[in-house]
Amino acid sequence: MEIYMWWLDLNLQTKEWLRENLRALELPLPVLQGIAEAGGPHPDTPVAVLTEADWDFIETQSEFVD
Repeated sequence: MEIYMWWLDLNLQTKEWLRENLRALELPLPVLQGIAEAGGPHPDTPVAVLTEADWDFIETQSEFVD
């Protein structure tokens, strides 16, 4: 599922962590859980939770005033 479809449902703490730790190689469990709860990829999926396109969205398209 594309990030723009679940980003608005993501809790503020998770959004802030992602913005402050752009392109982190590992995401802490609370961040993974927040993404899954918002409808994003589940941490048990065999592929990376966030794609390069997802990180680009977080960096350029997400608003800091959520």
